[in-house]
Amino acid sequence: MINFIEKIISIVSETIGLNKKTENKKIENKKRPKIGLAFGSGGPKGLAHIGVIKVLEKNNIPIDFIAGSSIGSMIGGFYAATKDIKQIEKIALDADKKLIFSLIDFSFRQGLICGNKVKNYIEKYINKIHFQDLKIPLSIVATNLKNGNAVVMNEGEVALAVRASISSPLIFKPIKEKGKLLADGGLSVPVPVDIVKEMGADIVIAVNLDTDYFGDDNNKNTDFGFYKIANHSINLLCHHLALCNVKNADIVVTPQTGDLHWGKFLDGKDVILAGEKAMEDKLNELKKLF
Repeated sequence: MINFIEKIISIVSETIGLNKKTENKKIENKKRPKIGLAFGSGGPKGLAHIGVIKVLEKNNIPIDFIAGSSIGSMIGGFYAATKDIKQIEKIALDADKKLIFSLIDFSFRQGLICGNKVKNYIEKYINKIHFQDLKIPLSIVATNLKNGNAVVMNEGEVALAVRASISSPLIFKPIKEKGKLLADGGLSVPVPVDIVKEMGADIVIAVNLDTDYFGDDNNKNTDFGFYKIANHSINLLCHHLALCNVKNADIVVTPQTGDLHWGKFLDGKDVILAGEKAMEDKLNELKKLF
Protein backbone atom coordinates (compact mmCIF):
# COMPACT_ATOMS: atom_id res chain seq x y z
CA MET A 1 0.00 0.00 0.00
CA ILE A 2 2.82 2.41 0.91
CA ASN A 3 4.60 1.62 -2.39
CA PHE A 4 1.36 2.31 -4.32
CA ILE A 5 0.94 5.72 -2.62
CA GLU A 6 4.59 6.58 -3.30
CA LYS A 7 4.11 5.75 -7.00
CA ILE A 8 1.03 8.00 -7.20
CA ILE A 9 2.93 10.85 -5.50
CA SER A 10 5.84 10.32 -7.94
CA ILE A 11 3.55 10.40 -11.01
CA VAL A 12 1.78 13.54 -9.77
CA SER A 13 5.13 15.25 -9.07
CA GLU A 14 6.41 14.41 -12.56
CA THR A 15 3.20 15.69 -14.15
CA ILE A 16 3.42 18.96 -12.21
CA GLY A 17 7.08 19.25 -13.21
CA LEU A 18 6.26 18.70 -16.89
CA ASN A 19 3.47 21.25 -16.72
CA LYS A 20 5.82 23.77 -15.14
CA LYS A 21 8.42 23.15 -17.85
CA THR A 22 5.81 23.61 -20.58
CA GLU A 23 4.56 26.77 -18.85
CA ASN A 24 8.09 28.13 -18.54
CA LYS A 25 8.74 27.38 -22.21
CA LYS A 26 5.57 29.27 -23.19
CA ILE A 27 6.64 32.21 -21.03
CA GLU A 28 10.11 32.16 -22.62
CA ASN A 29 8.59 32.18 -26.11
CA LYS A 30 6.30 35.06 -25.19
CA LYS A 31 9.18 37.01 -23.74
CA ARG A 32 11.50 36.58 -26.74
CA PRO A 33 12.63 40.09 -27.63
CA LYS A 34 11.73 41.33 -31.10
CA ILE A 35 14.79 42.09 -33.21
CA GLY A 36 14.99 44.96 -35.67
CA LEU A 37 17.65 45.72 -38.27
CA ALA A 38 18.57 49.30 -39.16
CA PHE A 39 20.36 49.07 -42.50
CA GLY A 40 22.46 52.13 -43.27
CA SER A 41 23.23 54.01 -46.46
CA GLY A 42 26.60 53.75 -48.15
CA GLY A 43 26.46 52.89 -51.86
CA PRO A 44 28.46 49.74 -52.71
CA LYS A 45 29.41 49.37 -49.03
CA GLY A 46 25.79 48.28 -48.58
CA LEU A 47 26.61 44.82 -49.92
CA ALA A 48 27.88 44.21 -46.37
CA HIS A 49 24.21 44.04 -45.30
CA ILE A 50 24.01 40.71 -47.13
CA GLY A 51 26.82 39.34 -44.94
CA VAL A 52 25.05 40.53 -41.78
CA ILE A 53 21.85 38.69 -42.71
CA LYS A 54 23.80 35.53 -43.60
CA VAL A 55 25.35 35.39 -40.12
CA LEU A 56 22.03 36.03 -38.36
CA GLU A 57 20.37 33.24 -40.34
CA LYS A 58 23.26 30.87 -39.71
CA ASN A 59 22.88 31.42 -35.96
CA ASN A 60 19.08 31.10 -36.01
CA ILE A 61 18.60 34.69 -34.88
CA PRO A 62 15.16 35.91 -36.00
CA ILE A 63 14.60 39.19 -37.84
CA ASP A 64 11.27 40.76 -36.90
CA PHE A 65 11.57 44.26 -38.38
CA ILE A 66 13.73 46.04 -40.95
CA ALA A 67 14.25 49.73 -41.64
CA GLY A 68 16.53 50.77 -44.47
CA SER A 69 18.01 53.90 -45.92
CA SER A 70 19.37 54.15 -49.49
CA ILE A 71 21.23 50.91 -50.33
CA GLY A 72 19.95 49.61 -46.98
CA SER A 73 16.41 49.98 -48.32
CA MET A 74 17.25 47.90 -51.38
CA ILE A 75 18.86 44.99 -49.50
CA GLY A 76 16.21 45.23 -46.78
CA GLY A 77 13.41 45.40 -49.34
CA PHE A 78 14.65 42.36 -51.25
CA TYR A 79 14.99 40.34 -48.05
CA ALA A 80 11.65 41.42 -46.56
CA ALA A 81 9.97 40.33 -49.80
CA THR A 82 11.75 37.01 -50.33
CA LYS A 83 13.56 35.95 -47.12
CA ASP A 84 16.01 34.33 -49.54
CA ILE A 85 19.49 35.67 -48.77
CA LYS A 86 21.15 33.15 -51.11
CA GLN A 87 19.24 34.57 -54.05
CA ILE A 88 20.07 38.14 -53.02
CA GLU A 89 23.77 37.28 -52.74
CA LYS A 90 23.66 35.64 -56.18
CA ILE A 91 22.01 38.72 -57.70
CA ALA A 92 24.76 40.89 -56.20
CA LEU A 93 27.65 38.68 -57.30
CA ASP A 94 26.27 38.14 -60.82
CA ALA A 95 26.22 41.88 -61.56
CA ASP A 96 28.42 42.90 -64.50
CA LYS A 97 29.05 45.93 -66.71
CA LYS A 98 26.46 44.80 -69.23
CA LEU A 99 23.78 44.78 -66.52
CA ILE A 100 24.81 48.18 -65.15
CA PHE A 101 24.70 49.82 -68.58
CA SER A 102 21.30 48.22 -69.27
CA LEU A 103 19.89 50.04 -66.22
CA ILE A 104 20.88 53.51 -67.41
CA ASP A 105 18.11 55.66 -68.87
CA PHE A 106 19.47 59.16 -69.23
CA SER A 107 17.64 62.17 -67.88
CA PHE A 108 18.78 65.74 -68.34
CA ARG A 109 16.56 67.25 -65.66
CA GLN A 110 17.26 67.00 -61.91
CA GLY A 111 19.52 63.98 -62.31
CA LEU A 112 21.68 62.03 -64.75
CA ILE A 113 19.57 58.83 -64.58
CA CYS A 114 15.77 58.75 -64.85
CA GLY A 115 15.53 55.55 -62.76
CA ASN A 116 12.61 53.80 -64.46
CA LYS A 117 14.82 50.91 -65.59
CA VAL A 118 16.16 50.52 -62.05
CA LYS A 119 12.62 50.32 -60.70
CA ASN A 120 11.75 47.70 -63.33
CA TYR A 121 14.86 45.74 -62.34
CA ILE A 122 13.76 45.71 -58.69
CA GLU A 123 10.28 44.57 -59.72
CA LYS A 124 11.83 41.72 -61.71
CA TYR A 125 12.71 40.08 -58.37
CA ILE A 126 10.03 41.30 -55.97
CA ASN A 127 7.25 42.10 -58.46
CA LYS A 128 4.89 44.95 -57.58
CA ILE A 129 4.64 43.77 -53.98
CA HIS A 130 3.13 46.17 -51.45
CA PHE A 131 4.39 46.71 -47.92
CA GLN A 132 1.39 44.95 -46.38
CA ASP A 133 2.28 41.72 -48.23
CA LEU A 134 5.93 41.51 -47.17
CA LYS A 135 7.24 38.56 -45.15
CA ILE A 136 8.94 40.94 -42.69
CA PRO A 137 7.60 44.39 -41.69
CA LEU A 138 9.64 47.05 -43.47
CA SER A 139 10.08 50.82 -43.36
CA ILE A 140 12.03 52.72 -46.02
CA VAL A 141 13.53 56.17 -45.54
CA ALA A 142 13.77 58.88 -48.19
CA THR A 143 14.47 62.62 -47.88
CA ASN A 144 12.15 65.41 -49.01
CA LEU A 145 14.44 67.83 -50.84
CA LYS A 146 11.88 70.62 -50.45
CA ASN A 147 12.26 70.85 -46.66
CA GLY A 148 15.02 68.41 -45.72
CA ASN A 149 12.72 66.19 -43.66
CA ALA A 150 12.99 62.42 -43.54
CA VAL A 151 10.03 60.62 -45.10
CA VAL A 152 9.26 57.13 -43.76
CA MET A 153 7.48 54.92 -46.28
CA ASN A 154 5.62 51.79 -45.19
CA GLU A 155 2.59 51.79 -47.49
CA GLY A 156 2.13 51.29 -51.22
CA GLU A 157 4.54 49.69 -53.67
CA VAL A 158 7.91 48.66 -52.24
CA ALA A 159 9.88 49.05 -55.51
CA LEU A 160 8.83 52.70 -55.81
CA ALA A 161 9.89 53.39 -52.21
CA VAL A 162 13.28 51.74 -52.81
CA ARG A 163 13.72 53.75 -56.01
CA ALA A 164 13.10 56.96 -54.03
CA SER A 165 15.41 56.00 -51.17
CA ILE A 166 18.41 55.22 -53.43
CA SER A 167 18.12 58.48 -55.39
CA SER A 168 21.58 59.96 -54.85
CA PRO A 169 21.48 63.66 -55.78
CA LEU A 170 22.67 64.50 -59.30
CA ILE A 171 22.92 60.79 -60.17
CA PHE A 172 19.24 59.80 -59.92
CA LYS A 173 16.31 62.01 -60.71
CA PRO A 174 14.28 62.47 -57.48
CA ILE A 175 10.74 61.07 -57.21
CA LYS A 176 7.76 63.43 -57.12
CA GLU A 177 5.21 62.00 -54.70
CA LYS A 178 2.26 63.80 -53.05
CA GLY A 179 3.85 67.24 -53.25
CA LYS A 180 7.23 65.95 -52.03
CA LEU A 181 10.49 65.65 -53.94
CA LEU A 182 12.02 62.41 -52.64
CA ALA A 183 15.73 61.64 -52.76
CA ASP A 184 18.34 59.55 -50.95
CA GLY A 185 17.38 58.56 -47.40
CA GLY A 186 21.00 58.87 -46.32
CA LEU A 187 20.74 62.67 -46.60
CA SER A 188 18.50 62.80 -43.52
CA VAL A 189 18.69 59.45 -41.67
CA PRO A 190 21.67 57.34 -42.80
CA VAL A 191 21.03 54.64 -40.13
CA PRO A 192 17.30 54.46 -39.20
CA VAL A 193 17.62 53.19 -35.62
CA ASP A 194 14.77 55.17 -34.05
CA ILE A 195 12.47 54.25 -36.94
CA VAL A 196 12.89 50.50 -36.41
CA LYS A 197 12.42 51.01 -32.65
CA GLU A 198 9.11 52.72 -33.36
CA MET A 199 8.10 49.69 -35.44
CA GLY A 200 8.25 47.58 -32.25
CA ALA A 201 11.82 46.28 -32.03
CA ASP A 202 13.10 45.50 -28.52
CA ILE A 203 16.67 44.96 -29.72
CA VAL A 204 18.02 47.07 -32.58
CA ILE A 205 21.01 45.96 -34.62
CA ALA A 206 22.34 48.98 -36.49
CA VAL A 207 24.63 48.48 -39.48
CA ASN A 208 26.67 51.67 -39.84
CA LEU A 209 28.64 51.84 -43.09
CA ASP A 210 30.02 55.32 -42.44
CA THR A 211 32.54 54.54 -39.70
CA ASP A 212 35.76 53.92 -41.60
CA TYR A 213 35.86 56.71 -44.18
CA PHE A 214 38.50 58.42 -42.12
CA GLY A 215 40.68 55.48 -41.12
CA ASP A 216 44.43 55.87 -41.43
CA ASP A 217 44.63 53.64 -44.50
CA ASN A 218 42.05 55.64 -46.44
CA ASN A 219 43.74 59.03 -46.45
CA LYS A 220 47.45 58.45 -46.82
CA ASN A 221 47.40 60.54 -49.97
CA THR A 222 47.50 64.16 -48.80
CA ASP A 223 47.01 65.52 -52.33
CA PHE A 224 43.42 66.74 -52.01
CA GLY A 225 42.11 67.83 -55.40
CA PHE A 226 38.76 69.46 -56.16
CA TYR A 227 36.84 66.16 -56.38
CA LYS A 228 38.41 64.64 -53.27
CA ILE A 229 37.64 67.71 -51.17
CA ALA A 230 33.99 67.66 -52.28
CA ASN A 231 33.65 63.90 -51.78
CA HIS A 232 35.47 64.02 -48.45
CA SER A 233 33.18 66.77 -47.19
CA ILE A 234 30.04 64.76 -48.00
CA ASN A 235 31.51 61.64 -46.38
CA LEU A 236 32.37 63.65 -43.27
CA LEU A 237 28.78 64.86 -42.91
CA CYS A 238 27.46 61.31 -43.35
CA HIS A 239 29.99 60.01 -40.82
CA HIS A 240 28.87 62.35 -38.04
CA LEU A 241 25.15 62.10 -38.83
CA ALA A 242 25.38 58.28 -38.72
CA LEU A 243 27.11 58.44 -35.33
CA CYS A 244 24.14 60.43 -33.99
CA ASN A 245 21.68 57.91 -35.48
CA VAL A 246 23.24 54.85 -33.81
CA LYS A 247 23.33 56.23 -30.26
CA ASN A 248 20.09 54.42 -29.37
CA ALA A 249 21.04 51.11 -30.99
CA ASP A 250 21.66 48.03 -28.82
CA ILE A 251 24.23 46.54 -31.20
CA VAL A 252 26.25 48.58 -33.70
CA VAL A 253 27.81 46.59 -36.53
CA THR A 254 30.58 48.42 -38.40
CA PRO A 255 31.85 46.56 -41.49
CA GLN A 256 35.39 47.62 -42.38
CA THR A 257 35.26 48.20 -46.12
CA GLY A 258 37.14 51.46 -46.64
CA ASP A 259 35.97 54.21 -48.99
CA LEU A 260 34.78 52.24 -52.02
CA HIS A 261 34.22 53.42 -55.58
CA TRP A 262 30.95 52.66 -57.39
CA GLY A 263 32.63 49.98 -59.50
CA LYS A 264 32.72 47.81 -56.40
CA PHE A 265 29.13 46.80 -57.18
CA LEU A 266 30.73 44.59 -59.86
CA ASP A 267 33.13 42.90 -57.44
CA GLY A 268 31.47 42.78 -54.04
CA LYS A 269 32.43 39.42 -52.57
CA ASP A 270 34.93 40.90 -50.10
CA VAL A 271 32.36 43.53 -49.04
CA ILE A 272 29.85 40.79 -48.19
CA LEU A 273 32.59 39.00 -46.23
CA ALA A 274 33.31 42.24 -44.33
CA GLY A 275 29.65 42.28 -43.29
CA GLU A 276 29.86 38.66 -42.14
CA LYS A 277 32.96 39.31 -40.05
CA ALA A 278 31.53 42.46 -38.46
CA MET A 279 28.33 40.64 -37.45
CA GLU A 280 30.24 37.61 -36.14
CA ASP A 281 32.27 39.94 -33.93
CA LYS A 282 29.02 41.10 -32.29
CA LEU A 283 27.34 37.70 -31.82
CA ASN A 284 28.34 37.20 -28.17
CA GLU A 285 27.19 40.72 -27.32
CA LEU A 286 23.86 40.04 -29.07
CA LYS A 287 23.31 36.67 -27.40
CA LYS A 288 23.78 38.25 -23.96
CA LEU A 289 20.84 40.55 -24.68
CA PHE A 290 18.58 37.51 -25.07
